[in-house]
Amino acid sequence: MNNDERIALGATNVKVTPLGIGAWQWGDRLIWGYRREYGYADVRAAFDAAIAAGVRFFDTAEAYGRGTSERLLGEFVRASGVPVAVATKFMPYPWRWRKHSLVQALRRSLNRLGLEQVDLYQIHWPLPLRPIETWVDALADAVQTGLTRAVGVSNFSVGQMRRAHAVLARRGVPLASNQVEYSLLHRTPERNGLLAACRELNVTLVAYSPLKWGLLSGKYTPTMPPPGLRGYRLGASLLARTQSLVDRLRQIGEPHGKTPAQVALNWIMCKGALPIPGVKNARQAQENAGALGWSLAADEVTMLDAASDRT
Repeated sequence: MNNDERIALGATNVKVTPLGIGAWQWGDRLIWGYRREYGYADVRAAFDAAIAAGVRFFDTAEAYGRGTSERLLGEFVRASGVPVAVATKFMPYPWRWRKHSLVQALRRSLNRLGLEQVDLYQIHWPLPLRPIETWVDALADAVQTGLTRAVGVSNFSVGQMRRAHAVLARRGVPLASNQVEYSLLHRTPERNGLLAACRELNVTLVAYSPLKWGLLSGKYTPTMPPPGLRGYRLGASLLARTQSLVDRLRQIGEPHGKTPAQVALNWIMCKGALPIPGVKNARQAQENAGALGWSLAADEVTMLDAASDRT
């Protein structure tokens, strides 16, 4: 594995780096504290640092900061002049009940991004107000209009993903990806069969929150929790239980010259998934990129599996 490596999203011709950047933090005030703990200059520096380190895949959504994340990412991409793969998402809000709402929302996302086409367009959540098939069929329309190169889903279960895959197959469009939470502290995709189903259907599993809101970075402890709502939602108990896992990450990383965060991200890549950690500053972007260009040994992956099970 090297920093020039590209992997295909599913059975599509869209090639991305094996690690991307999630842009949820770029504009979100409630959870992440945008404009309280960090601001525009920080996320711009994070983007520039990621580009300099060879990362070429960025994931955003219309719901992140009410469009702020899309506007910032689009501005940064255009200013950089570097070819990157951009992904964004459609939220099936209750007031969106017509099929053509998806393509309309994509056009608005493109306007905020300042792009004519995205590389990946995804359904953000399988909200039950409309059948999955309605929105997935609209994804195929988005491909055929040329507004996106590939389409995916997010937070879909195994059954929902199979239904989406079948609808797209009838339209001759591959399902590129399913973006779900996946980390050493959240291994549900392994245990509910989703990761195996992705392999079977040739769908890329894109892993969000791969560092579990920073817990796997090693920077937080029960006496020094994350600030604001994040620390409240995670709780001191989880922080305490996580310390032994972080210690194992540090122990395994030392011979490689790698940090706990870099080891945790590399573990996800070894599982065949594509992590998209969020970043708020250049230092985080540089550190995350250190997960590229090397690989854990099989026995190290097994040791981390065991440490995760104990946690």
